[in-house]
Amino acid sequence: MVNKNSNIFIISGPSGAGEDSIIKGLRKHFPIESVVTTTTRNMRPGESNGNPYWFVLREEFEKRRDNGEFVEWAEQYNSNLYGVTKKEIERIKNSGKVGIWKIDYKGVITAKKVYPEIPAIFITVPSLDILEKRIRNRDYASEEYIKERMEYTREWMKHKDIYDYTIINEEGKLDKAIKEAVEIIKSNIKNG
Repeated sequence: MVNKNSNIFIISGPSGAGEDSIIKGLRKHFPIESVVTTTTRNMRPGESNGNPYWFVLREEFEKRRDNGEFVEWAEQYNSNLYGVTKKEIERIKNSGKVGIWKIDYKGVITAKKVYPEIPAIFITVPSLDILEKRIRNRDYASEEYIKERMEYTREWMKHKDIYDYTIINEEGKLDKAIKEAVEIIKSNIKNG
């Protein structure tokens, strides 16, 4: 177990930055336990409850939020609610594994107030053009979706200073980005 350092790491970045690819790469280096976020958004093909989210109706989310069950929650660009429960964070803390908490910048702002010891890693790319290209290559990317994502990404970039670390995921250099993330995690848990 990790003493004063956290065994949980926030990995956060706008759509298309490559957080999921980096998290997948980290699984080759550490036993990973993902923090599962609760959301009101609809399931997409290939998703199930608990993978990658707990899917609930808005009414249930609001009830749990009002009961103080969430560490952080936010309404995102798509009007859906996303949040992580206190119970979920305790589960990860006690797992004995490296916890990966994937949240947006609004969640990071709140999470850092409650858990300032949790390192936040910002995943980004060299330019917004690259992000737009990556988003366009997704099979479910309508023009409206692309426009929403890019507006949200521009807003996100205004909050880069809330993170403890930044990794630039350059085109064709995913292994380099994964290696940087591995080093950040090792440097934060080495005294554990």
